[in-house]
Amino acid sequence: MSLGGKHLFGSIDETRVTFVEKKVTQERVEFLKKLLEHNGFEVLIQEEKRASEEEPQLYTLGVTDMVFNPTIWVYQRKLKTFDGHMVTPDYWEQRSENTPPQYWKTPKDN
Repeated sequence: MSLGGKHLFGSIDETRVTFVEKKVTQERVEFLKKLLEHNGFEVLIQEEKRASEEEPQLYTLGVTDMVFNPTIWVYQRKLKTFDGHMVTPDYWEQRSENTPPQYWKTPKDN
């Protein structure tokens, strides 16, 4: 779930994608799908294979834009929230809905 620096790409249902996150929950997929579609990306989702029925279902999420890199887009402040503010690392990670302009400040600084 963390922002990594690597640009990972591959295929979902025979469509080339940039992977946004792998092995994430349904709730995380819903959040990211809404956010990325709000920012104009086409989002593809694939279910991960489970070893048994008791394990939770996880998903892989990707976008069809091959130059999209989540880390770069978040830190360069290119993504917008639903209310028009810029997406911060904490917002991306779903740690906070607060979107202060200084992404380097810690929660205790706010």
